Amino acid sequence: AELGIPLCLQVGQTGPLRSSEPGRPIPYLERVCLEFPELKIVGGHIGAPWQQEMMYLCTKFPNVYIDTSAYMPKRYPRDLIGFMHQNGRKKVMFGSNFPMVRPHQAIEQIDVLGLGQEQKEDFLYRK
Repeated sequence: AELGIPLCLQVGQTGPLRSSEPGRPIPYLERVCLEFPELKIVGGHIGAPWQQEMMYLCTKFPNVYIDTSAYMPKRYPRDLIGFMHQNGRKKVMFGSNFPMVRPHQAIEQIDVLGLGQEQKEDFLYRK
């Protein structure tokens, strides 16, 4: 936290043959937030299937964000898209996860999210 470098980590399900339990935002990431309140934290890969927990942590802690890496926009969970349109507008940031998801391919699908121009800029650039 002293260096101003954010921590980016995977949240949500893991790949095959690994337990997803450590990827649950609550209680694991919540404990980190409480122990290091000044640390900026980015939860990568949306947090699915526990994206509701990630959205809750983003609301509870001003220093917590979600990135969308590993998902194409047309696959974002509907509740995450709703969060992006409301109080999560400045809490969700674009991620691609190259080479699995190529940035230009994901950006081509941005319009499916129904974001206005300012919301798109928040999502793509302003964090």
